[in-house]
Amino acid sequence: MKFVEVIDLNVFGDHRGSLISLEENSAVVPFDVKRVYYIFDTKEDVVRGKHAHKKLEQLVIAVSGECNFYVDNGFEQQMIKIDRPSKAIYIKGLVWREMMDFSDDCVLMVLASEHYDTADYIYDYDEFVREVRGIPLSSLKKG
Repeated sequence: MKFVEVIDLNVFGDHRGSLISLEENSAVVPFDVKRVYYIFDTKEDVVRGKHAHKKLEQLVIAVSGECNFYVDNGFEQQMIKIDRPSKAIYIKGLVWREMMDFSDDCVLMVLASEHYDTADYIYDYDEFVREVRGIPLSSLKKG
């Protein structure tokens, strides 16, 4: 699926441990990183996300633990498990996402292409589908 890519990150390691390096504007992080944040202490039965971004791109890594990512581009859906720090999900704009089934030790690190902007969020799934499919609000019948 082109709207979401699962990326295997290069791990460098020896007897001392392992290291993963992320560089912006590279094959792994194909954008300027404007924001980094962590999601942690999420209860197993909680569903996070439930939104799309109009333009924002993200690279998401489970630096600890695991969770499932439901992604939807308005036409296709996919469930992706992220369960190791060497596996990343690259999510482009206009992709609905939900995160669920968090392990107790799950820590998600998110690299974002833009600063936080409430105007970039779409919280209503029907609005998201209309946006993706190019259906103007004025064409919808009120009833």
